[in-house]
Amino acid sequence: MAEAYIVAAARTAGGRKGGRLAGWHPVDLAAAVLDSLVDRAAAPPDLVEDVILGCVMQTAEQSNNVARNAVLASKLPESVPATSVDRQCGSSQQALHFAAQAVMSGSMDCVIAAGVESMTRVPMGLPSSLPAKNGFGYYKSPNLDKRYPNIVFSQFAGAEMVAEKYGLSKDKLDEFSYQSHQRAITATQAGHFRDEILPLQITRDDGTTDTHKVDEGIRFDVSLDGIRNVKLIAENGKLSAASASQICDGASGVMIVNEKGLRSLGIKPLARIHHMGMTGGDPVIMLEAPLPATERALKKAGMKIEDIDLYEVNEAFASIPMAWLAKIGADPAKLNVNGGAIALGHPLGASGTKLMTTLIHALRQNNRRYGLQTMCEGGGMANVTIVERL
Repeated sequence: MAEAYIVAAARTAGGRKGGRLAGWHPVDLAAAVLDSLVDRAAAPPDLVEDVILGCVMQTAEQSNNVARNAVLASKLPESVPATSVDRQCGSSQQALHFAAQAVMSGSMDCVIAAGVESMTRVPMGLPSSLPAKNGFGYYKSPNLDKRYPNIVFSQFAGAEMVAEKYGLSKDKLDEFSYQSHQRAITATQAGHFRDEILPLQITRDDGTTDTHKVDEGIRFDVSLDGIRNVKLIAENGKLSAASASQICDGASGVMIVNEKGLRSLGIKPLARIHHMGMTGGDPVIMLEAPLPATERALKKAGMKIEDIDLYEVNEAFASIPMAWLAKIGADPAKLNVNGGAIALGHPLGASGTKLMTTLIHALRQNNRRYGLQTMCEGGGMANVTIVERL
């Protein structure tokens, strides 16, 4: 079987809800990333054989196959097809897996995996809440309700369950969140994100223009006391908005090729896909799945956690990467070294390839070999990807 290589990786800087990217239509946001990947790889646009794009809230401006609309808004020719993927927060990580599987099979030689989410313009929960409000039903079927009676699947409740199960105190969760901002501040000031971020032109309300190239969610004046004083999400809980991922607008993507695609491009790859895996688990606690998924992935890859140089574990809530560290026995110094979604934002469907973009660049900056990425996902699922820097 052929290998799968990443030859280009890019992301936008995150935008806060109602912030600097609010004026960008998500289709155009995704198209800008597609164009950047083609430019970065110096690839003829017609070399791309498919675009697989993750997006969670596939309604309104992100409806009607947002992936295909992004292709039609980009420099790619009409001959390039596209499909949209929803595996909740892991949507674009799954898009990466699908793209890698396509080139490894030899059915295609060059595929773009990407993701987009404008959480300003298409608010979280809209695809289910809007139909329900208009009499078109709800996602929970009679049989699903029979299996999980009187249960409202909630990532917020799941995050609290994880914190309780692994004995994580509010103080420790707040300290982790403070560290996320500190690492993001250090990385930004050191220019570690410079090569991975696609600068975008924005227009302010007064008509003046600017370039968006710094993650807007980072609180450069953050203090631990400030984080500790943020109101809890649930009464008697441990998590607050300060220890949860930020609502975010953004897009990201990677270009994946096999050996034939490499020869066509004549460039050196950034990384090789070493292993891909995923698993499902309890949909009630929901966000714990990255833990068994990582154990399973390492076993199937014939590796130990000590073999991995850097890890990106999505900071949906501080309790998830902290529980992952405890269960896996991983080194905290190798985790989310440039900060995570608590500081940088979590643009849902775009986060998978966003984290991979950051991981690949961090491996290169630190001269490290292996990286592992995992995401907790709605419904109690998790993807795991292990890459080797080349």
